[in-house]
Amino acid sequence: MPSDANPPVKPPILVVEDDPAVALTVTTLLEAEGYPVRQAPSSAEAFALLAQNNFPIVISDIYLDERSGLDILRRARSLNPRCAVILMTARGSLETVLEATQAGAFDYIAKPFALDQMLQAVRNAEQAAEPAPHHPGETEGASPSMVGNSAPMVEVYKFISRVAPTDSIVLLQGETGTGKELVARLVHESSPRRDHRFAVVDCGALPATLLEAELFGVLRGAYTGADRDRAGLLESAEGGTVFLDEIGEIDPPFQLRLLRFLQEHEVRPVGSTAARTVNVRVIAASNRDLRRLVSEKKFREDLWYRLHVTSLYLAPLRERSQDIPALVEHFLEVFGSRFGRKISLGERALKLALEYRWPGNIRQLQNVLERLAILHPGAVVEEPAFREALASLDPTEKQRASAESLAGLEEDHIRKVLEATHGHKTRAAEILGIERKTLYRKLEKMRNVSS
Repeated sequence: MPSDANPPVKPPILVVEDDPAVALTVTTLLEAEGYPVRQAPSSAEAFALLAQNNFPIVISDIYLDERSGLDILRRARSLNPRCAVILMTARGSLETVLEATQAGAFDYIAKPFALDQMLQAVRNAEQAAEPAPHHPGETEGASPSMVGNSAPMVEVYKFISRVAPTDSIVLLQGETGTGKELVARLVHESSPRRDHRFAVVDCGALPATLLEAELFGVLRGAYTGADRDRAGLLESAEGGTVFLDEIGEIDPPFQLRLLRFLQEHEVRPVGSTAARTVNVRVIAASNRDLRRLVSEKKFREDLWYRLHVTSLYLAPLRERSQDIPALVEHFLEVFGSRFGRKISLGERALKLALEYRWPGNIRQLQNVLERLAILHPGAVVEEPAFREALASLDPTEKQRASAESLAGLEEDHIRKVLEATHGHKTRAAEILGIERKTLYRKLEKMRNVSS
């Protein structure tokens, strides 16, 4: 049989992990797929193994001992520039992802991870001819102001680190309040354009005629009230970034003009016949499903494809609730510094924050905490005060809280009547004006709630 009929030899992999359970899981997974695996429970042992062997793939935890996974990454890449290093951590941050990307990390995985996710990352590393490129100096000036280390947030950090050094158009999608503008700012501040302007345009707040003048500029006399030449934001942000928020709100005729700009990088002010070339990066965002708008003929398909080259979906807060404690701590620290006081959430208040669905996402959480930081008299916010703050900013929650309040009054009344009748349920039902079976049903519900 020809030798090329034999199955390909799997590359050896070094796993650097100080948690024995995680190390065993990863090693068992990879060995089952035919990969030869060496383990290193410390950075010192990892350095020794790297010096003695040529590992095409290295998997390392970020937080080890006196050295970190970033040190493992740099050493592995210095000994073998083609080495694909996969980093994993339960405490991901934009800063570490950017630093890892700058140093040439192949991938970055949040713990806990699905086994399929790890296996796919290893297969990608095996198939890739080159690891992720090294872009010196890209992260200078970045503002690591995003909070959270959940798997969805680590994907956001990875996205920022990968698209920031490019000039590619970026499309951000997600519900209102998920942080699309913050991501756009961080892409800009982590990019070579950081020293130039970051301009924001709310496409949903302007009619098409004003939006055209706002973006492309206007010549004097182009229409009534145009008493002077005025450069548009695209031209005034030369060398920088323009963030087009709620791009799904613009009407189809202007969508065509925007598409032409994205293709030609030229602007023609209102009232002008001459085009001007501009050098700006465009980041667009929408809280609407643009693909559905395309199917409904409300958004141009060619513009959708042009925007969708590099896109990111920002998960709602309810899908990454594990980030809520860190977000609460962050916002209360910010507001505490701003208002000159220290405040924290009690255990039950934090539990409510974790269980609440946050329809307004991070922005709503921020508003609730700011309200508490201003108005709450004590140093610790307990559940009733937190629920009241929620109700003040969420009509749905207010209705629910009102219903709960009425239910509470009814329960108190039932208890008082039973106490007055010495527990005689038939007499109590008569006084309450309800059937006995209805009283029994209410008492059962009260017992279930109290238990």
